[in-house]
Amino acid sequence: MSNALEQLKKYTTVVSDSGDFESIAAYKPQDATTNPSLILAAVKQPAYARLIDTAVQYGKQKGGDIDAQVDATTDRLLVEFGKEILNVVPGRVSTEVDAALSYDKEATKAKAKHLIALYKELGIPKERILIKIASTWEGIQAARELEKEDDIHCNLTLLFGFQQAVACAEAGVTLISPFVGRILDWYKKNQPEGNYDGANDPGVKSVTKIYQYYKTHGYKTIVMGASFRNTSEILELAGCDYLTIAPKLLQELKDMDVEVKPRLSVDNLGPAQEKVSFVDSESAFQSSLKEERMAFDKLHEGIKKFAEDADELKALLKAKLQ
Repeated sequence: MSNALEQLKKYTTVVSDSGDFESIAAYKPQDATTNPSLILAAVKQPAYARLIDTAVQYGKQKGGDIDAQVDATTDRLLVEFGKEILNVVPGRVSTEVDAALSYDKEATKAKAKHLIALYKELGIPKERILIKIASTWEGIQAARELEKEDDIHCNLTLLFGFQQAVACAEAGVTLISPFVGRILDWYKKNQPEGNYDGANDPGVKSVTKIYQYYKTHGYKTIVMGASFRNTSEILELAGCDYLTIAPKLLQELKDMDVEVKPRLSVDNLGPAQEKVSFVDSESAFQSSLKEERMAFDKLHEGIKKFAEDADELKALLKAKLQ
């Protein structure tokens, strides 16, 4: 019997969740995802100094005041990491828009187009890029327009609530990243008496519901479970379209010899879910999000954390520029 990782790949597209591209190749994922926290962790390793040097040189050449140089350097660094990752994965890489722009639709669109243009300068077509955008109302509307008007494919991240998933599907985004582990974190903190083992994991339940809803109603948006805390969560979602997994958990799966069976399947979608809609209804979306305390809390907490890590990364690059 093959190891659990190889078995999982029979049912699900496996994606590496890492900025450390030197560790990605060992697991042969189809795609890879990054975020500000992962990039920040990676750039602190001496092995990636050359990418910082390239980005800093680019920022200085762009000129302008120091803040403009920092922005240019940061964007180029993200793209340099993406380029290196695409050398070791056959599919796509997700590159994230600055979380500080999460509530500004036009700024999000402008940044997305700029990142795509930087990739183009390096000879990388937009078909190999997913632009990661936080699943705020503004972010979802930005993604809608990017997908429709510019054929830029988007990955809607920091997704915790069902209303976010519905709005993303209605916007026609390419892919969503519902966060499994962070949902579990919230429940363990706020409802510690619960039983969250196996299929009872609230993050697993959330992704299962979204997957079944999308397949029932014929949405083409890819469901990619993300932010796992353990291999049990991953195996409970075998059969999901995509799963993005950190190298540590990829290794654990590679070392496991348990039998992996598909838990999610278009042939077993459970009871039919009534179709709901948030098209052109920001007020209904915001109201639904506020009513789901977990989703509201984790979305805003996630944006804050990613923005803080982006600021730390910019501070590091600013010191290199000066």
